[in-house]
Amino acid sequence: MTRRTDNREERLPVQQVIARGGELPDFVPVPRQTDRHDGWTEDRQRHFIEALADTGSVHAACRAVNMSQGGAYHLRPQRGAESFRAAWQAAIDLGVQRIEDVAMDRALNGVDVPVYSYGKLVGTRTTYNDRLLMFMLRNRAPARFAEGRGAKGLGALNAVGQMELTRLKKQWREEYERERAQGGEARVFEALETKLQTLHQRRLDSMSPRARAAWDAFKAIEAEDEAAGYRWWEDPEHPKYDAGEDEDDGDDWEERSLPALGWRRRVPAEEGPEENPKWRGLKDEGWE
Repeated sequence: MTRRTDNREERLPVQQVIARGGELPDFVPVPRQTDRHDGWTEDRQRHFIEALADTGSVHAACRAVNMSQGGAYHLRPQRGAESFRAAWQAAIDLGVQRIEDVAMDRALNGVDVPVYSYGKLVGTRTTYNDRLLMFMLRNRAPARFAEGRGAKGLGALNAVGQMELTRLKKQWREEYERERAQGGEARVFEALETKLQTLHQRRLDSMSPRARAAWDAFKAIEAEDEAAGYRWWEDPEHPKYDAGEDEDDGDDWEERSLPALGWRRRVPAEEGPEENPKWRGLKDEGWE
């Protein structure tokens, strides 16, 4: 079997790829029959274990030392690899611990997600994953947050968890009622009204003097018609009035008369004399 040539210029320096951290047990590298510069040397085995502790992934650790994943698994069962296997397992445990720390940080502090508008980045917003948080709670505190058999969601909490949930619900309800009593909804509607007025004023400011004069004249006439109680179906000069359209097509539907009760009820049709009141069968008397 031929092995591909080792291009040392393309091989990344392991010392710069691996971020050292954590404590790993010292181990004896697996002895090799030949000391090849492109093989599993003692330094490469140590760097592999360190990368495995940093990432928790065998694939990523192999890429860090520029070796194949199959070669790493082939090295495990070799003679004299007992210490290497123990260090491998310790590195996996440390990598998983770091992954748990990252997941807990994301569950508590959220993740910044970019916000785009018309294809441009306008900012970021923080999103939280409640499922990830519940998973971490069940993993870190299974006695309080473990999901019981046949239970789903919050129903799986034990008595202490249920009491804590009840207390939090009461606290949230009090905060909501207090904010509502202080005019929280009114402030929201006031802010929306201010925003709409600002947008409307911006639209008016962008008009030409001629268009602004026409708009002001239109609003003045509209106010006069509203004050006078104008209704288009009562105006003979209105085009729809001349078209013969009745009042039902207007906008003041409140003044329309309601239909009588039972107007959808069907009137039973009068029954006429029965045709063929009796059909004679073969067994009827007098059949000829």
